[in-house]
Parts: sequence; structure tokens; C-alpha cells
Amino acid sequence: MAYKVLGQLAATTTATAVYEVPSSTETVVSTITVCNRAAAAKTYRIILRPNDETLADKHYLAYDVNIAANDTVALTLGITMDATDKLYVSSSTNDLSFNVFGSEKAV
Repeated sequence: MAYKVLGQLAATTTATAVYEVPSSTETVVSTITVCNRAAAAKTYRIILRPNDETLADKHYLAYDVNIAANDTVALTLGITMDATDKLYVSSSTNDLSFNVFGSEKAV
């Protein structure tokens, strides 16, 4: 398995898919970085929806987490995902960037 960029997104206030596992593939998400490009603190959410299920409280990995002005955080995770699973992100404003890194394996 080779590590690579799985997805990149300048977030919106609406939850948007930053990565979807391709068919016949398994994925391990190793790191998600969140970058606040604004001069004020913001918040973000990260959501994992197996098989793109309808959103429920159980899907939140992070909920309204604060990130300081002009700061970047790297979340080291190890999330395992199956085909059709989706990773969503959202933020309190359009000033956050998300980058998802990991590896994919054909099954």
C-alpha cells in the first residue's frame, strides 16, 4: 500500500464529502490536517458515514472543535474504511482547509 493524498477541500458550512472509498477498495486514513486561514478562531466537524448512511449522531468523529486563528492541526488517526464509506467535513465559515492522507488497497 502506498500512502497518498486521498482528498483536499476548502470547507463550507455544509457537510461536504472530502473522500469516498472507491468500489472494490479498502482504505486506511492515517492523517487529517485542518488549516484555519482566518485571523479568528473557527470550529470544524468531521463525519464518517459507513455506506453513506443517513447522518446520525454516531457518525461524528469531531463536533464543533475549536481551531485557533492562523493555525493548523494534524489528527493522526488510523480510520479503516470500506468501499462506499464517505468522510465528510464542515466548518463554521469557509476559511478552513482539510487534507486527508492515507492508503488504499484493492480487494
